[in-house]
Amino acid sequence: MFEWMAWTTPVAVFFSCIVLMLVGMTVWEMKSPTRLRRGFLPLATTRGDRLFIGLLSAAYVNLAFVGISGKLAEWLGLEGDPSIWISFVLSMALLAVIMRKG
Repeated sequence: MFEWMAWTTPVAVFFSCIVLMLVGMTVWEMKSPTRLRRGFLPLATTRGDRLFIGLLSAAYVNLAFVGISGKLAEWLGLEGDPSIWISFVLSMALLAVIMRKG
């Protein structure tokens, strides 16, 4: 069923983090309902809105990294493609910024 997907360790960790965040946000919302607030995003958002925007942003960062990793290896003279862990760390940092300040 999942033969089409390259289930590497970074991919599994990334999706596991998403599942854990969704479960955590659900519990947090039940314990403490959210209110609209404004941050650097151009609209008032709830925690769930910021999580959704952050997850989309994290996915785009990962896709962009995968798309340019071959060129990065060429430009930097690397023997192989850069580690996907780099994009994982960057995407989680972006998600954290959006959740906190967005």
